[in-house]
Amino acid sequence: MAPGQSGARLIGRRDECRVLDDLLRGAKAGRSAALVLRGEAGIGKTALLKYAIERSDGYRIVRAAGIQSEMELSYAGLHQLCSPLLAGLDHLPEPQRDALGAAFGLRSGTTPDRFLVGLAALSLLANAAADQPLLCLVDDAQWLDQASALTLGFVGRRLLAESVVLVFAVREPVSHETLAGLPEVPVRGLLERDSRRLLDSVVTGPLDLRVRDRILAEAGGNPLAILELPRRWTVAEVAAGLALPDARPLSSQIEREFVRRIESLSVETRSLMVVAAAEPVGDVRLLRRAAELLGVDVDAAVMNASELITLNARVRFRHPLVRSATYGVASLTERRAAHRALAESTDPEVDPDRRAWHRAQAASGPDEDVAMELERSAVRAQARGGMAAMAAFLERASELTRDPGRRSTRALEAAQAKFQAGSFGSATSLLATAGIDPPDELTRARIDVLHAGLAFAQGRGMDAPAPLLAAARRLEQLDVALARDTYLEAVSAVVFAGHLARSPGWPEVGTAARGAPPSPLPRATDELLDALAMRLTDGFKASVPAIESALTAFSADDLPVQESLRWLLLAGVIAADLWDLERWQTVTTRHVELTRRTGALSGLPLALDSSAVVLVFAGDLMAAAAVVEEVRTVSTATGTVQPPFGALALAAARGHEREARALIDATVSEGAVHGQGLGVTVANCHHAVLCNGLAQYEEAMSAARAAARYQEEFGAPRWALAELIEAAVRNGSPEAAHDALEQLSETARASGTDWALGAEACSRALLSDGVAAEDLYREAIARLARTRVRVNLARAHLLYGEWLRRENRRVDARAQLTIAHEMLSQFGADAFAERARRELHATGGRVRERAVAPQTALTAQEAQIARLAGDGLTNHEIGARLFLSPHTIDWHLRKVFSKLGISSRREISTRLAQGTATSATATI
Repeated sequence: MAPGQSGARLIGRRDECRVLDDLLRGAKAGRSAALVLRGEAGIGKTALLKYAIERSDGYRIVRAAGIQSEMELSYAGLHQLCSPLLAGLDHLPEPQRDALGAAFGLRSGTTPDRFLVGLAALSLLANAAADQPLLCLVDDAQWLDQASALTLGFVGRRLLAESVVLVFAVREPVSHETLAGLPEVPVRGLLERDSRRLLDSVVTGPLDLRVRDRILAEAGGNPLAILELPRRWTVAEVAAGLALPDARPLSSQIEREFVRRIESLSVETRSLMVVAAAEPVGDVRLLRRAAELLGVDVDAAVMNASELITLNARVRFRHPLVRSATYGVASLTERRAAHRALAESTDPEVDPDRRAWHRAQAASGPDEDVAMELERSAVRAQARGGMAAMAAFLERASELTRDPGRRSTRALEAAQAKFQAGSFGSATSLLATAGIDPPDELTRARIDVLHAGLAFAQGRGMDAPAPLLAAARRLEQLDVALARDTYLEAVSAVVFAGHLARSPGWPEVGTAARGAPPSPLPRATDELLDALAMRLTDGFKASVPAIESALTAFSADDLPVQESLRWLLLAGVIAADLWDLERWQTVTTRHVELTRRTGALSGLPLALDSSAVVLVFAGDLMAAAAVVEEVRTVSTATGTVQPPFGALALAAARGHEREARALIDATVSEGAVHGQGLGVTVANCHHAVLCNGLAQYEEAMSAARAAARYQEEFGAPRWALAELIEAAVRNGSPEAAHDALEQLSETARASGTDWALGAEACSRALLSDGVAAEDLYREAIARLARTRVRVNLARAHLLYGEWLRRENRRVDARAQLTIAHEMLSQFGADAFAERARRELHATGGRVRERAVAPQTALTAQEAQIARLAGDGLTNHEIGARLFLSPHTIDWHLRKVFSKLGISSRREISTRLAQGTATSATATI
């Protein structure tokens, strides 16, 4: 853009401007959008942001810019963007208000969950746009601090109907992965004709045509280069073509031009420039105080560098490259002097963290006083939820620490913070530093635990047990409770690794855990550890009483919250292993409720996924589908990646073959790569369910055999035995069925639950004849009817009906098959319902078609929102659950009302209940 040029007349940016115009018009019509402008330095991204401002008549505008030297300060960028809107903080729901207030250091309290901070920021922007569209601009987003980038990326992906436009400008090749998934517009070089127009606008004298061609060739369409390259040459050089060629890459050429100008400045002026480059806030008063400490005449220095820097309400550089060039060309001595002056000029009461950071950058060697100040800043960063900032403070503190033991401890704390921030490579490097000279056994043990955590997080779960056992053994003499918890972590790791666990494997981990010293004050986790250790060493049958006792402890209402959040998922695993759906449902429901109530949203996808599997077994496939959709929503919002067990169980039970097979293949493949043996077994078990429903019995046998191969694993291998028996009998392989029945009977009788004994009776009936078979079918139905395992109950009716038809008892068969068909159709278990329909047809029964349920017109998200609204949740509560703004929830509900033909929330439940009518029913 030429000097003085209006944003409405940007040269060569017609397409980019059209996109921005469309976004701005859409927001006035009630639609929100986010956009990433991506391009190299100087390409014109900032000019496009200025264009958006000029075109945003009637908008409220808030702005932020990423700054390199501020990348370590958590939520600095978000605070910069939101500070004009903080009057609306008190209008947010309390959990969101507290989370955002804590993130900004405005309120004290527990460390806020970063996804709750994101939801609060979304609500703050949405509320601000309620009366007037809001334009949010973030320049140099590649330099945002991690916490802000994560939050704003989260907000951008959740915008829909709030009248908010959020635009990021990001430099290539640098980028923030946190902005992945947002719509992008690449900002490329100008076309040659536009480049010529821009060059002609700034070079008013004569210009040799060969020189012009060279300028344009070097610039490659980069507007800043077109504006800056001619400045390097004298008039004679430009006119006569005497300037020498430059082989440096373009971005280096542009920055080098700024460097040349900076180097030509006086020492005093350059000192001012370095201070301004090191001070991220643009605070003019702070700059003046720091410059005075260095003996610099600020006004004279600014006048000498007026082409590069200006002082108005804020300190402004002509271009971000001026800031980076200034700091880059400064010597280490100049940088330290600038940071020292800034530290001395910063109020320790108002901004203690920036003061600490400047002091750290000014330090020329170990300095315990500065290191301790950095530790205090780290604590404040943790309280705000800024784990990346906490890690940066602690890492620099360890570098400034002379004492080896203390340096090791600080490096370990920094590694832990890096791990929690998701920077696994940096955490590993810091662990190496921490391990050089750890001061005591407790620190060594903590290093081992973190090594295990890194292995698990990086998809090497099979490598986690060894360092966990090493840590647990060290902790035995130091902290018995912590030692037992670490043994439980090792047991948990080997349980999920399953048959893919490396050495130490099941027996070694179980034996080590059984040898743990007893806890002086027994806790529920101690019972869980003892039960699991016995399960690993002595097998299922011997461990049943201990598992029942542990489940009773974890079903109690007075279980401590943190203990519950940490171990309820594992309690659900042993409930499933025991064939106890009631207690499995109890612990999963409690797990979901606690993660919601405490704001521990990073653990919510796992809790929800377990709940979805329970709902599938219970036959509430519609509710399971809503939970699976919520898992997808939360996982997308939080960036969580996990095996899709809920979605897989649902697709298999429904008989949705293409979807189920894709999930099975992905789960088996990922499980094999990452050492998640239990996940592979679960996928094989659901594969068998799918194929039994589709009457693909040979394939069902193969999948069930694969799932049942590792009987030491939890839950799924024994469920797979029942699938194997059904498939083998239907496939004409009674020997395989008899072998499986022998294994199933032993564990079912050890369990003693009606689910287990009902499954065993049904499987035995498949291999029996006459009165014995009928009695067993009836026993299976009676037992399963006393449980919540409704899908298995319906399948028992189906198997009984199939047997009766083969016995030529057509009337009796129709009665059982009608029950099976009605139940399975109502559940939405389409493949098994089709099996029942075919069998009914063979007996002479008929199926009458019914109208399609009205809710089938709803999208998955609309159905999810409708169900939650029907349950009585407010828009704010639904938005908090689904990571959407209340405005977006209201927009969705208006569409739900239209599709269902209703006019109020009170009608939703009734209309959805009408929709549970099946699409077909059986008649005799």
